[in-house]
Amino acid sequence: MRSLRPRLAVLASGVLLVTGCAAMGTGDGSGPAPSSSPSSGPAATSDEPTATESPQDPDTPTSWGPTIGEVEEAQRLVSTWSPDQLAGQVIVGRFHGTDPEEPAAMVRDLHLAGVSITADNVTDRDQVLAMTSAVAEAAAEDGRDFPPVIGVDQEGGYVSHLRGIATDFPHFESAGLAIQADLRSGRKVTRVAARATGYELRDLGFTWVFAPVADVTIGAADPTIGARSPSEDPQVAALATAYAVKGYDSAGIVSTVKHFPGHGTATTDSHDVLPVVGSSLDEIRRHDLPPFELAIAKHAPAVMMSHLDLTSIAPDVPASMAPEVYDLLRDDLGFEGVAITDSLGMGAVGGRQFPALQALQAGADLLLMPVDTATTHRIVVDALRSGELSRARIEEAAARVVALQMWQARIAAKRPVPVDVVERAQAASADLLSAAY
Repeated sequence: MRSLRPRLAVLASGVLLVTGCAAMGTGDGSGPAPSSSPSSGPAATSDEPTATESPQDPDTPTSWGPTIGEVEEAQRLVSTWSPDQLAGQVIVGRFHGTDPEEPAAMVRDLHLAGVSITADNVTDRDQVLAMTSAVAEAAAEDGRDFPPVIGVDQEGGYVSHLRGIATDFPHFESAGLAIQADLRSGRKVTRVAARATGYELRDLGFTWVFAPVADVTIGAADPTIGARSPSEDPQVAALATAYAVKGYDSAGIVSTVKHFPGHGTATTDSHDVLPVVGSSLDEIRRHDLPPFELAIAKHAPAVMMSHLDLTSIAPDVPASMAPEVYDLLRDDLGFEGVAITDSLGMGAVGGRQFPALQALQAGADLLLMPVDTATTHRIVVDALRSGELSRARIEEAAARVVALQMWQARIAAKRPVPVDVVERAQAASADLLSAAY
């Protein structure tokens, strides 16, 4: 499936969204600038060859953050790697307990892209710092001069795995309410809250945040997302998501727009079962896709794929393992960055055989939290050696991840964490709550 639909026109859909986008821009230096290079996505409109092909400037940013030079450097690097190294670089592992050496050993021995840290892995600030430092050191000991993925679910509200360690922020619903209350100030407090969160997470040693939630909720019938969603209005949700991406970008942390193509209409919980979503493709376009499209237009670096059975696109297959859904993301929305699965330990995919291979073959770049990290690594290595997984597919995935981590290191180096980061985060949380209510 090459293209499911014409390019969405979200940027022109409604006075609210047009007004909001006009003020966003990229001239404040808070995020990657638009790419001026030719694109393989929908923006490429001419098939006619040019008389002369000039080399691309390696410092030109891509549409998702890294420069062309960083992408090319990452591609050259991974082309030299062994199957064991390649397999590790497409896995973000899970671990149990609070001993910093356990995730460090996994990253070092299995060459993992990194790890996801949950509430069960943390005790206090000092222990978190010891853990993130140990993981970073393990990646360096493995010969990598770019940072590992050290990620956490820190959305605000009840999905905040660093509760009591990092600043408590309100549910992301607050961003949508603030934007509805006052467009100008709502945009600002949303961006500032994301930036403050990003800086505080970086201060704790994190490089990724699994946020913002771009799902457009349907309200009480939605048991999974609810107040994690910015709004029931697709256009309000789009603005909140895009401004959060800008805030995270400006703090030098990798954000993850989730859960593509939208979990807000599911009436069962994918943590337990595979939800069946019967929305037509047109309904998905109108209700679910606007936040993702605007976030991508504003240089979202990563998108998380949902575990949903989308009957109008890929029936009976989780979206995270359906090539048609990756086509929707890549070909129709023009996304060129890192596609990461939702946790592979969730009930929605728990009964499937070799879910990691299915996701990689479908188009995933990163596998998030497989049930057994070491076993998943071995399965991917074996599939690479047997030819069941093509080396070209895994090199493509690994290079995207490496390039994004190079971007993260470069931006973080330019934007040191403020000395009063905690005070700024507390003020940003209070301002967001006040603007919403």
